[in-house]
Amino acid sequence: MMDAGTVSRNSLPMIERIHTVDVEPDAEEVAIAGHVHEIRDLGGLVFLIVRDREGLIQVVFKEEREPDLFEAVQDVGSEDVVRVVGEPVESGQAPGGVELVPHEYEVLDEAASPLPLEIAKDVDVDLSTRLDNRALDLRKPEVLAVFTLRSKLMAAMEEWFDEEGFVDIKTPLISKGGAEGGAELFPILYYDRDAFLSQSPQLYKQILMAAGYEAVYETGTAFRAENFATSRHVSEIAMFDVELAYIEDHHDVMDVQEESLRYALRAVAENAERELDLLDVDLEVPEDDFPRITFDEALDLLETEFGHFPEDPTDLDTKGEKLLGEYFEEQGHPAVFVVGYPDEKFYYMQDVEGDEIASRKFDLIYKGLELSSGGQRQHNVDVMREVMAEEGVEEANFEFYLEALDFGTPPHGGYGLGIDRLLQKVTGLDNIKEAIMFPRDPNRLEP
Repeated sequence: MMDAGTVSRNSLPMIERIHTVDVEPDAEEVAIAGHVHEIRDLGGLVFLIVRDREGLIQVVFKEEREPDLFEAVQDVGSEDVVRVVGEPVESGQAPGGVELVPHEYEVLDEAASPLPLEIAKDVDVDLSTRLDNRALDLRKPEVLAVFTLRSKLMAAMEEWFDEEGFVDIKTPLISKGGAEGGAELFPILYYDRDAFLSQSPQLYKQILMAAGYEAVYETGTAFRAENFATSRHVSEIAMFDVELAYIEDHHDVMDVQEESLRYALRAVAENAERELDLLDVDLEVPEDDFPRITFDEALDLLETEFGHFPEDPTDLDTKGEKLLGEYFEEQGHPAVFVVGYPDEKFYYMQDVEGDEIASRKFDLIYKGLELSSGGQRQHNVDVMREVMAEEGVEEANFEFYLEALDFGTPPHGGYGLGIDRLLQKVTGLDNIKEAIMFPRDPNRLEP
């Protein structure tokens, strides 16, 4: 018996149909609906390939068998939305091994013609044209597969954190200041005051650690006002943020990221076989522990193995990340942590007595791309104020944050993972914009 207030899906006022993947040969009469993916007219025989979210099915119209339906289908066009009721029969030549003998046929909506973008044909189209016609591009089975895979990936990620007792939170997308720096902020007018779109929920996550929430995660959005032109940056970013308290050190944070990522990748390998096949991806789930190397070790490795020296001696550049990724992938490790970046921001634990690293800040490099940044935070407000003074950071911009942490804050840490970047690497896409339904960059504000 359903709980009070629960609505059965079958009770909703929806058109009667089943998905193409659920059609079995020699079953009773079924109804399907979707877009017309392909039309083949062979005179007295018309083959209609109908596409829904789950796949394709072939409908065969024979003039001598169903003359009225055969006549009706003569006017059908590519991407028309149709509904067909028919008898499924086994066919070795049809997608999925089954085709429909139609009993009923109707056009629910006609598509404009000609199409600005081919859906069924494998035509090489540049990314800009695809994004200009994104509503049609998203119909392609392989593009749709990217986002159904994304849904399964994030559902698995959230499942791991729910089972581990983390609290799902939502932090503001509008703030008075930023966690990273003013140059990367999008200014907005908030009533009669200046405000900014959020760069990161980090300060609010830390406040929740001081508030006793102990372990939180957020699937959200961040904004970066960088003037870039690369295949790995966008202006509106999907982020998965994590923060946890009562940690011993930054290794506890890395343990959480490693286990949760492995769980999510394993779930995709098991539950997204159709998507992986469509995208021609052989997903490798890292079963061994992720290597953890120091920042200095990373620099030494780049120098000795590749003769590469990052221009900024306090950070890894794009080429350095790619080379490290290639080096560790050859050893069977698609993911590697780099720990101990120097000259870090005031909110990271750094220059700790006894540490052999400059800070307890880490990056996770996955398949040659920085996937996340995180580490152990500084929870001593007095120490933070000293570092802020040394770095010339204006305390007034962070007073709400400093005050919140001044009333007793447990040792804590966290990280922010780029969902778009993760999806790009899992699916093997060339450009991060392909991993976003409607990407935003310095030159694109629509569709």
